[in-house]
Amino acid sequence: MGSVRSRAAAGATVVVALALIAAGTAVLLVLRGNLQDQAGLQAEVAAREVAAQIATGTAYDKLKLRDGEDRPVVVADDDGRVLAAGEDVRAIDGKPVGGAQQKQGTGSVGPGTPGEDDDDDDDRSGLEPGEVDRDVDYRDGTANVDGKAADYRFAGIEAKDTRGEEATVRAGAALAPEREAVGSVRDAMLIGLPLLLVVVAGVTWLVTRRALRPVEGIRGEMAAITASTDLSRRVPVPSSQDEVGRLARTTNETLAALESSVERQRRFVADASHELRSPIASLRTQLEVGVAHPELLDVPGAVEDTVRLQRLAADLLLLARLDAGERPADARVDLAAMVREESSQRVADRVPVRAGELAGAEVAGSRSQLARVLGNLLDNAQRHAVGSVRVAVVREGEWVVLRVEDDGPGVPEGERERIFERFVRLDDARARDDGGAGLGLAIARDVAVRHGGSLGVRTGSVFELRLPVAG
Repeated sequence: MGSVRSRAAAGATVVVALALIAAGTAVLLVLRGNLQDQAGLQAEVAAREVAAQIATGTAYDKLKLRDGEDRPVVVADDDGRVLAAGEDVRAIDGKPVGGAQQKQGTGSVGPGTPGEDDDDDDDRSGLEPGEVDRDVDYRDGTANVDGKAADYRFAGIEAKDTRGEEATVRAGAALAPEREAVGSVRDAMLIGLPLLLVVVAGVTWLVTRRALRPVEGIRGEMAAITASTDLSRRVPVPSSQDEVGRLARTTNETLAALESSVERQRRFVADASHELRSPIASLRTQLEVGVAHPELLDVPGAVEDTVRLQRLAADLLLLARLDAGERPADARVDLAAMVREESSQRVADRVPVRAGELAGAEVAGSRSQLARVLGNLLDNAQRHAVGSVRVAVVREGEWVVLRVEDDGPGVPEGERERIFERFVRLDDARARDDGGAGLGLAIARDVAVRHGGSLGVRTGSVFELRLPVAG
């Protein structure tokens, strides 16, 4: 029972078995009830025929009684004495009836006993002379007909003859046909049920196997991808539009995202190694020259390369933390106040930073990371500005917008998304001394996204940071 096919087949078989047992039981009960009602109707018809003869004044010894094993008829008075009976009827419910039609027989049926006082015999039933009672008394019992005992459905009807004498007619209908019919249906169900369950189990097994065949293909391909580490492979997608098809498509989307992530990570490592190689080689060369010729040591250059290495290491560490999903702090940051403070500290910039509109608005996040975004945007503007750098903070509905603008040539429209990729520098900023390592804008966008906002180029030289208002 370890496979899905086995569990599905077993579960379907059990459910069908319970349903068939319940349905079969209900069918047998309904069939039995209908057949009993039919037997009761037959007995009532036979009893009313005799009762009608009595009501019209036919003498008891002249009554036409249905005879035979399937229709025993007995007529008795209020005291239970048999007034008439079929020739072959020997006993009803174990009580003898005398064996022949008679007016005053010795046999008895019913609750009465011969010889009891019958002072109130005149009108206890409420029937008028020549009337047959509409009510019928149904009950099951046994009868001995021609020496053979069997079960019957009896119908009892009271009638009053023209002389005012009352009699009760009991006619029976054999229950053997009903029991044979019920038994035949029951036997057919007992034979057909196991066969049907075998068919259900087999069909469920085959259908489940066919339905799960694409899943097995997906599993096999995923195992092969894991063994080969080839993320360019994809699992087979079935043509059906069901859950398995959606699973295959989602799996391929996950593989594509994983492949892109791994490829991006490889490029990141390769680019980081390339960026680190140059300042490290330059610093090593300067130190080796300084060891051999102290008078030729370029201390400012060594310090510059060291600072550059420190900044690059800090950028790489921040990117690693962002890629790991580090959540920003949930502090309240006033962007206008942050712009004033950060701008006031940039006294050595080539182009002075001018402040435009600074609307007071708070955002939720990490002040240090948001200050890093502002610093990177201002550094980028300083590289390309001719003589003006301007920063502003405005409120637009539920958003706070920080804009940094310079009067430089601007970013070409086709490059406005590419510049946010890691280690990307445009042609006019490819010199590392001027353009940096190409991580500033990438870090700025990652921080903006982590804070629930966005960063993009509005026009050629206007960078726009949008953040949701705190609270």
